[in-house]
Amino acid sequence: MSDRQKTRARPNPRRAFAETYGEILSQGIARRSVLKGLLATVGSLAAGGLAMPRPVLAAADTTTLSFAELARVRDKDDHWPEGYTRQILLRWGDALFADSPAFDPLTLDGKAAERQFGYNNDFTHFMPLPLGSASSDNGLMLVSHEYATPFLMFPGLNDEDYRDKLSDNQIRAIMASVGLSIVEVRKTGGQWAVVKDSTYNRRIHMSTEMAISGPAAGDNRLKTKADPTGKTVFGTISNCNGGITPWGTLLSGEEGSMDVFAGDYKSLPNQELVERQGWDEEDNDIYGAGRVEPRLRFEEEPNEWLRFDWVVEIDPLDPTSKPVKRTALGRMTHEGAQCCVAPDGRVVVFMGDDDDFEYLYRFVTRDAWNPSDRAANRDLLDNGTLSVAKFGSDGSVQWLPLIAGEGPLTAEAGFKTQADVVLNTRAAADLMGATPMDAPEGFIVHPKTGKLYVAMTENEDRLPAGEGDAGEQVNAANPRGPNPHGHLLELVPSGSPDKPDFAAERFGWDVFILCGDPAKPEEGAMYHPATSANGWFTDPDNLSVDPAGRLWVATDGPPPEGIADALFVMDTEGPGRALPRLFYVAPIGSECCSPTFTPDGQTVFISIQHPGELRLADDEDATSIEDAGTLWPDFVASMPARPSLIVLSRDDNRAVGS
Repeated sequence: MSDRQKTRARPNPRRAFAETYGEILSQGIARRSVLKGLLATVGSLAAGGLAMPRPVLAAADTTTLSFAELARVRDKDDHWPEGYTRQILLRWGDALFADSPAFDPLTLDGKAAERQFGYNNDFTHFMPLPLGSASSDNGLMLVSHEYATPFLMFPGLNDEDYRDKLSDNQIRAIMASVGLSIVEVRKTGGQWAVVKDSTYNRRIHMSTEMAISGPAAGDNRLKTKADPTGKTVFGTISNCNGGITPWGTLLSGEEGSMDVFAGDYKSLPNQELVERQGWDEEDNDIYGAGRVEPRLRFEEEPNEWLRFDWVVEIDPLDPTSKPVKRTALGRMTHEGAQCCVAPDGRVVVFMGDDDDFEYLYRFVTRDAWNPSDRAANRDLLDNGTLSVAKFGSDGSVQWLPLIAGEGPLTAEAGFKTQADVVLNTRAAADLMGATPMDAPEGFIVHPKTGKLYVAMTENEDRLPAGEGDAGEQVNAANPRGPNPHGHLLELVPSGSPDKPDFAAERFGWDVFILCGDPAKPEEGAMYHPATSANGWFTDPDNLSVDPAGRLWVATDGPPPEGIADALFVMDTEGPGRALPRLFYVAPIGSECCSPTFTPDGQTVFISIQHPGELRLADDEDATSIEDAGTLWPDFVASMPARPSLIVLSRDDNRAVGS
């Protein structure tokens, strides 16, 4: 989650660790992450400490990565390895259709923005055309646009006065600039370009009509004056990361819509649910949308807020199809929705609730998917079992079903029907005793090993053992309190690597990386011992796996002072396991999101979100276009910084990273 208008405060100096390595090992988790296969090389670790020593192995001898690692840099531009070419494929405001108007931030309105590439692109996926092919020069780019920052979009505004100064046209432009873009792209003569006359091209935004399906569809709590059925909603908000179903539809996670609504949240019914869902915020209406859309004012339409924070399914191959909010997958601040298939053909969706002390979830469909009939899978995600993860110190993960009427989810506890469960998913997970996590974000399934990798971005409110509420104290899967730097977990389903059972009741788990600077023992970082001074990172967010099986980690800080957010690559198996290399550095104030690859591995697409959100001089939040840290990528005084989709490829046409 990008913290929209304000970046996170830097860590407080307190440090506490749940256990020493010796204590962890004594509890039976003997395979503890990067230690596996390396203890003989590095010797024993310092008793009571977690830090790995500075490189004792030559990185070139242990990793499959061959590019020259970048040196850390923090400036107005972006940086990539020698021997690679970078292309700007799409910028905010670029044309998606043959009749798209030219981009002009001075005159931008809603109608124009609906025909242009959106703002702050996050989730990014290259889908080869035709579907199921290995085409590496023609496909669809599926891109989400998470949020907008009005005072960095329009000249003459600042963070103090923009709400009062925004015109209705600008508000409509903002509403149309978020959501998703679906656009066909093709490579010709080594250059990628938008196919502007493609019938696939489409914009989805805050005014797009959508259906509501699953257990909560038609529930009285989802009915409004404009929709007495409770089955139709206009718009999607805060589209963060996502996933692709086996039948080729896009799942987009709505990650917290509270700050888009206007009015007094205290006027809403069920204040306990409002608070548990995190909607009890005084500072809302960040787009001014309540001025032009009465339904987005709490007092005008008290049920509208419950129609957001779901997973939205979109068919990118049918631009006439209506997106559907799949309520069976629960309501939370959805980071994404990663899909895989169990041995019996049932589809499994893994999700993270991206807030401090929230949970990891899994949804398993009731029925198997039909590979030979795409239409037969249309409503597959409406029936199945939603579960939440409980991590054990013995290295096991138990998936606890969230089913109304079972266990503590009784009618007396407020869970008479499954609609009650999905509308109040967090409270149901609380009762089941799920493990509170450190802001779970990126979730990726490794297609070669069957393992899953999950990013815990950070949690500065995590407490040492024995302090405060028990649910906020360190636990085996979140061992540092506070945790300002984040970590990566590795989940191992039962079964074999070529046939993992993603629907199994229990998984194994491991810590893959503890983020931070390994040169500072007090930070408790844990990587491969050959990690360089440029290779360590903080605040992991989006995760991807390339066709060769390497893990790519995009960070979303802000990182420590003087360091920019960046993209790192590493092996997950073999002698280079958990040995990251710095591959790409984003412009100041931005994060790189969701690296996605062509099937041949020769091209990686990366979204660059919110460039210039920090000032270059002091790393504080930019308050206007005038003091934005960069005007990337155009560097033209009349043009603000523009979130963009970039392309990187090797000059020798070999696979990126290798």
